[in-house]
Amino acid sequence: METTSSTTASSSDFIREIVSDDLKAGRVQEVVTRFPPEPNGYLHIGHAKSIFINFEIAREYGGKTNLRFDDTNPLKEDSEYVNAIQEDVAWLGFKWDGLYFASDYFEEMYQRAIRLIKKGKAYVDDLSADQLRETRGTLTESGQNSPYRDRSVEENLALFERMRKGEFRDGERVLRAKIDMASPNLNMRDPVLYRISHAVHHNTGDKWCIYPMYAFAHPLEDAIEGVTHSLCTLEFKDQRPLYDWVIQECEMENVPHQYEFGRLNLSNTVMSKRYLKRLVDEKLVDGWDDPRMPTISGLRRRGFTPEAIRSFVSELGITIAGGEVDYKLLEHHVRLDLNVRAPRAMAVIKPIKVVITNYPEDLTEMMEMEINPEQPELGTKKVQFSREIYIDRDDFMEVPPPKYHRLYPGNEVRLKNAYFVTCTDFVKDDEGNVVEVHCTYDPETRSGSGFTARKVKGTIHWVDAKSAIQAEFRLYEPLLAGDFDEELPLEQTINPDSIKIEHGYIGADLKDAKPQEKYQFVRHGYFNVDPKDSTPEKKVFNLIVSLKSSFKIDNPAGK
Repeated sequence: METTSSTTASSSDFIREIVSDDLKAGRVQEVVTRFPPEPNGYLHIGHAKSIFINFEIAREYGGKTNLRFDDTNPLKEDSEYVNAIQEDVAWLGFKWDGLYFASDYFEEMYQRAIRLIKKGKAYVDDLSADQLRETRGTLTESGQNSPYRDRSVEENLALFERMRKGEFRDGERVLRAKIDMASPNLNMRDPVLYRISHAVHHNTGDKWCIYPMYAFAHPLEDAIEGVTHSLCTLEFKDQRPLYDWVIQECEMENVPHQYEFGRLNLSNTVMSKRYLKRLVDEKLVDGWDDPRMPTISGLRRRGFTPEAIRSFVSELGITIAGGEVDYKLLEHHVRLDLNVRAPRAMAVIKPIKVVITNYPEDLTEMMEMEINPEQPELGTKKVQFSREIYIDRDDFMEVPPPKYHRLYPGNEVRLKNAYFVTCTDFVKDDEGNVVEVHCTYDPETRSGSGFTARKVKGTIHWVDAKSAIQAEFRLYEPLLAGDFDEELPLEQTINPDSIKIEHGYIGADLKDAKPQEKYQFVRHGYFNVDPKDSTPEKKVFNLIVSLKSSFKIDNPAGK
């Protein structure tokens, strides 16, 4: 198994201890894990933790990891999701050893079900879905045996074959395991193993009209593929006895073992594919890859890096307990990564023009700007400067508050990588809005000249008006207004300020900026060239994260 990730956990955990013990005791010769998504939606950031754990543990112990699609429900699954999931896993930096589908094993699963029937461990039931729920019992009351539970092996075999041939309607019959309707674990109360669904499957077409339930198919898939450690999130813990029952009663040669860890939950984020799909279907977002979405494709489009995501989930570690993690921790890892890799640039998001009245009208200069102070070996680039520039509207005030050190009448500031300028005047439109600021400059103060005669407290960024390129800036806030509430209508959970669009300018040094290229815009934050809407003629930049955060990392993983 290969991976491009160099990130590993800094300490051991209960799963690594289990794996180490299994190898030392000879119970396992080679570690085999798997990442088994159902292709019924796009992956989200919660899946990144499971991906990382399965691939990294196998890598650390020289083992293998399979990517397997649990495609046992044709009504919800689609090839679009299959392709998207492969793209996401590869983008995160992982390479699977085998690519499999549960549907590849449908015939073997069918034969294993027949084996259960012959052993008296499964039966065909005529109860409706409502009747099954009514007779299942509760946490404090036992369930009731189905009146069809004691059918003969011969009758069950004949009915199951007729189910396969398509002689019954959807929901008319099911195949159930015969275990214990009085079990304290509801999962063991004769669970359904097969249901009828006359639907076209993305992989097998109309070959089948009966499909195995996840709880039956999943352990068989693990056993068929030789998985040694079936690593999953904590909500599957109560299904572990059924997992083991299926392996034993189906007489599988390979015996995998299931281990559960706490799932990843992020604040101000919905982590349910079902609800994410509703957001998409109801057009409350711009598709699965909307930069506000917690999907891997959405984070990629916004500008998050796979290195930052791997670093984030690695820091969380592997614990049995779950818990909510502050979304700001993820942003913290993104900042750390982009600070090193993102070149610096200047952009004006809310522009106002500045005219330097004593600067020669026909003069154009090229100023030196460091590409990235974290990578001095990259050197500098040229940034054009002339008599007219744009600055951000927030960098000028007609009547400033105390301790405001930017531009206002009579105040002198430094233009980053250029000159000192002093505000002398401004122009308003008929509605009283300032539309133009006039300044003078001191030619002795050019950046890099060594001028030290006086100091200024404020430094502001700018873009040369003569060569400026119009650009769109998309500024993002959390998608949800607060914690996710399933009781509220979906549209009421959306933060109305989750996206704001501004139109401003970038410098000519960014005229060739390509989709997915990331920049630190001085004093604004980190931005990504949108891969979907940006064109050579119209640059669109997505805010990835702001420059600073008040997030405290004393207890980063919520442990």
